[in-house]
Amino acid sequence: MVRMGPDVPLLNEYKQEFFWKRFPQTVLGGPRFKLGYCAPPYVYVNQAVLFLTPWLFGGIGTLLCQLQLLQELHAAVLSGMLMFGAAAGVQALALYAARRSGTVERLGAPNILADEEEVEFTHCVSPETVRFIAPGKRFGLNVVLHTVLAGVLCGFGTWYVLLGKLTALYGSIGVSLVVFVLSWVTLCIAEYSLIVNTATETATFQAQDTYEITPLTRPLYIFTFIAVDLADRFTGPVPELQLASQVLHVLFLFLPLLWALGMLSPLDALLLWGMEQALVFGLGGSPMSSNLRLLVMFAVSVGVAVCNFFIPSKLGVVLFSVSMGFLLSLDLSQIGTLCGGSRPACGDRGWRRGGSPPPPSSFGWRLGCRELLLYLSVLLVAMAEAGLLHHFLGSAQPQSLVSGPQAPVSYLLLVLFILCWALGEIQGAYVFGGVLLNPLYPKGMSSVQTFKQRNKGLYVAAAIRRVLLNLVSPFAMIAFLSMDKSLQLLHTASLSVGFTRAFRVVWQSSEDALLQMVVVVSVRLAVGDNTLQGWDNLGTGVQLLLVGLLIDRVVQFLAKLKFTLTVLVTSWTEKKQRRQSAGTLLALNASLCPLLLAVLTLSAMLSAPLLPLFTLPIFLVGFPRPQRSWPGPVGTACPCPDSIFYQQMSGSLASALRTAFARGSLGSLAPGSHFLGRFQDRMVWIMILERGYGYCTVNIKGLELQETSCHTVEARRVDEVFEAAFERPERLGFTQGLNLHWGNALTPCAALPVRVYSDARNVLSGIIDSHDNLRKLQDDFLKALVWLLLRYCVQKQKGFPWNSEEGPAGGGRKSQSSQLAQSTHTQPVEAVIVESNVSSLKFRQDSSSLTSFGDWSDEDDLFGPQPARRTVALVSTEAQLGHTALQTGPSLPGSVEMDSLFESMALSALQPLQPLGLSLGLPAVDKGRNPEVFRESPGSLPHLNFSCPQSEVFNLPTGWRTAPLLPSRLLQLRPLFPEDWFRFTLGQFGPAVQGEASEDMTKALKEDEALKELHAQVALSCLVSLGAESAFTSPSYVYRLYCGDVPWTEGLDWLSSSKELYQLALRAFRFSFKLLFDQASLGPMESPEELFSTLEEYERDWYIGLVTERGWHDSVLQEKPFLFSLGHDLTMCCACPQGTYTGRVLSLQEQLVQVGRLNGEGVRGQWANLSWELLYATNDDEERYSIQAHPIMLRNLTVQAADPPLGYPIYSSAPLHFPCL
Repeated sequence: MVRMGPDVPLLNEYKQEFFWKRFPQTVLGGPRFKLGYCAPPYVYVNQAVLFLTPWLFGGIGTLLCQLQLLQELHAAVLSGMLMFGAAAGVQALALYAARRSGTVERLGAPNILADEEEVEFTHCVSPETVRFIAPGKRFGLNVVLHTVLAGVLCGFGTWYVLLGKLTALYGSIGVSLVVFVLSWVTLCIAEYSLIVNTATETATFQAQDTYEITPLTRPLYIFTFIAVDLADRFTGPVPELQLASQVLHVLFLFLPLLWALGMLSPLDALLLWGMEQALVFGLGGSPMSSNLRLLVMFAVSVGVAVCNFFIPSKLGVVLFSVSMGFLLSLDLSQIGTLCGGSRPACGDRGWRRGGSPPPPSSFGWRLGCRELLLYLSVLLVAMAEAGLLHHFLGSAQPQSLVSGPQAPVSYLLLVLFILCWALGEIQGAYVFGGVLLNPLYPKGMSSVQTFKQRNKGLYVAAAIRRVLLNLVSPFAMIAFLSMDKSLQLLHTASLSVGFTRAFRVVWQSSEDALLQMVVVVSVRLAVGDNTLQGWDNLGTGVQLLLVGLLIDRVVQFLAKLKFTLTVLVTSWTEKKQRRQSAGTLLALNASLCPLLLAVLTLSAMLSAPLLPLFTLPIFLVGFPRPQRSWPGPVGTACPCPDSIFYQQMSGSLASALRTAFARGSLGSLAPGSHFLGRFQDRMVWIMILERGYGYCTVNIKGLELQETSCHTVEARRVDEVFEAAFERPERLGFTQGLNLHWGNALTPCAALPVRVYSDARNVLSGIIDSHDNLRKLQDDFLKALVWLLLRYCVQKQKGFPWNSEEGPAGGGRKSQSSQLAQSTHTQPVEAVIVESNVSSLKFRQDSSSLTSFGDWSDEDDLFGPQPARRTVALVSTEAQLGHTALQTGPSLPGSVEMDSLFESMALSALQPLQPLGLSLGLPAVDKGRNPEVFRESPGSLPHLNFSCPQSEVFNLPTGWRTAPLLPSRLLQLRPLFPEDWFRFTLGQFGPAVQGEASEDMTKALKEDEALKELHAQVALSCLVSLGAESAFTSPSYVYRLYCGDVPWTEGLDWLSSSKELYQLALRAFRFSFKLLFDQASLGPMESPEELFSTLEEYERDWYIGLVTERGWHDSVLQEKPFLFSLGHDLTMCCACPQGTYTGRVLSLQEQLVQVGRLNGEGVRGQWANLSWELLYATNDDEERYSIQAHPIMLRNLTVQAADPPLGYPIYSSAPLHFPCL
């Protein structure tokens, strides 16, 4: 994203034309009167006739009723039958046109993101014309259902707007006529979208309307209005119903405007939102992490309320409410661990996807005996307390709260609330709503250990708060409710629902329940002996329900107000956000301030997002939707290679979040809350999905790693906000403690210790291009190869050749990254295998294509260093026979595997293109000749006579001695073999095989000349095969060898024919380069012991390879302590056209991840605008205004964090359930 600033268009010219064609269609319900091309007049006439048809049929019924020829009911039935016949005719005509079309097309789901195609019309009833006007239905069931509904809607609509009824309501024939005409416009719009052609709705929840639910949306709202009118007609004279009918008849006229503005929810969003609101505020539950959980929990909770209504005993109601409220507030997903045995439950699947699972021994992660014992004990104590208090004190409650048994409990609740609030407030970085810095919170942390030491006092306060909030407060609230006098009048619907909710919310959200109960108690204490007639008659349960709803709406209003002020102020103060229309929009908002407050209030009352159109100060009420904001399942993302870093840290982050939630460091944990975490270049988005007693469900998303300018601008501001809260030294004075970033969408909360990879990148200029280092590289390569060959023999003898074990402890120093890392992590010992897809010699020599030139290069570096080329190698003989397998490392020399996170096929599994008429290759081989004659067959090799019996353990495979090299050539290179290092290494590995070996036996091993010559022959053969018999001369050659892109040499075919030996040689070269890197930084190795210890550390704690390899991906997920990669960046150094070589080191350490709370209403509002802008306006321009960087609102980061396909987080975990007691 390059272009930023106020001149970025809201909609480009093409999208503006498209929008102004689509919006009139939405307003009218489907008729397309504005096209982008010329159409015959009959196209518009036909649509107008179909649009007015319901009015015609309704007018017939109305006229006959006014002439008293038919009664009201009969007139409505006549209109409905006529409309049913017309709808059936339209559907039959659409079906006939579809069958008459020349090509058979399958009607798919309409794509709301696509433009209309130009249609060629022939005549007024041609198949093309019919299909353009009435496309028809995709499902036969919908043909029947929509046709019947069209008739029913027209019949009831006629009855709803009869002139006689309207005149009786308003007492004026003039008003009745106006209402009659405009009401039929609303009915015609709904009928057209139901039966002829459905318009794209501005209130769009799903990207695709697979089951044709959208046509039912507008009729459903009309039926809701009609239902109130029917209730008024058949229930007798009820003033409230008559008033509601009058208001709704007027509101009925504005339905087209509400549909056009997108304020009315689609059916799926309306159903989910309604169940969620009823579950939370009516039944005391919590928003759920999935639609299925929401449906099940809503059904069970409704069943509990119904049972409470029918249970005859008041004591039974109390006991049943307490027990079911407690059980339903627990994490029921853990039941799967008991029912399924070892099979993972829903939460466990989230952990498997989200990273390393938490330790199973930790309390609360799994439902075990300890957890069951605790829950059972709490349940029994709560039931006993409620039953005893209600039985002995429930009926003796006087009118006054001050003198009754509830009085001590009421004062206890007030004290508990103050203590819990104060102890929770000091846990975060800021106090009093993020206005002032918390003087007790540690700042200027230099390390994790220092942070923990300074935080010990807050830990004690958090432990006290945890006991008060999770154990003392629920029992105090149950005691208050059990003694309430309104339980004597329980068998009414309102009181049953109220107490069902009250006894559940005590456990589901203890902190919110305590606040609500304190408000009710404060009102009663303020009133004293007086009574509030209307308020007292509601009962305590309903009072708590109303207080909870009021508190939620007030909190939403304040958050929306802050978001509104942020948008208004920054549209002028931020120069890059100041458009030419900014002054005009600010003036309009100031002059229409009452209207703006009304929009805010309505949005808060409906719990709907406040939608800033194009993120400008133009505010609309978005349609109500669930707290999750998106219809799809949680956990969808747009993965890339960087996703593994978020996947690795998610498990440790969740453990840290669990502690922070329990301590109250992040404030209130209401579902729908959003948090942002920051560490180095990583940005973590955390959303609370669900909350209950002792558990919390979150979704963790990972954002891209600063690849765009917009992302970088906002990330820089995030760093500034966190630095102001956490990294400034201790200060004194009130003015210096103010939060200078209070208006920002992000409020810092806490720093959490998390095990993450610290990413360090070093430029290797002066290291990789140093001639002294390159000369040393050859010697280090032979030493590393000797060490790996002997280790290979040891492991093969023990039966697990590729498992590493800790050798004798040497007195060597740690590598550079090991010294810097403060990690005490103990990693299970495992090998890092660099596999390769090695082709046979015959298959390689028979290949004759231009790809053979990829194996040739000049070592004199005539044209500068060459990056490792991603050539395509031939498939192996095994792949030819169909035994293909996923490879996890570099392939044949001359090619590099490009493993993909999305597909399991590597590039080397593809056949190279054969140029026509060309047969070129290196070397040229006579196809009639057996290529094996160039080397000795394994059967003709002389038997090795070892002087020591134990030398057989260190014998190498016979095929490794068959290199097609002249003995004189190897003899010439014989001085390069490190004999002293070989004897030292043999002495170290000898006891590992022989156990308590004697010194004589070890000495005999070292003096075995046959064993030494064997290893010298194999090591030198590998050296020649890699083209390194002379010292390495150029950085580009070193880089190519590191990547596995080995140029063709005389012995390369022999080396590549042995998969294990090629792996050992490549790993030895990578080890030697890592030795070069460490020695250049820390100095040369001082002793063989130090070198031996360093190589052991590489094998045990390091992955040394390439970022593109599968092994790198697996090592990150397995939490290998260190990873190293060599890279070549052609763009880093502008002055150097040959590019820059870089070394990348990942170190697993416990670091502080800074976490802050985001304005949840700001996030919901921006997501609502994103949904409208992409799904309706189809404004997918990557440089559109609403995605540009906004350092205050964090607009670009918020768009990234949206669920795909609208957002693009590179990682998203499944719902993670973890305890927070």
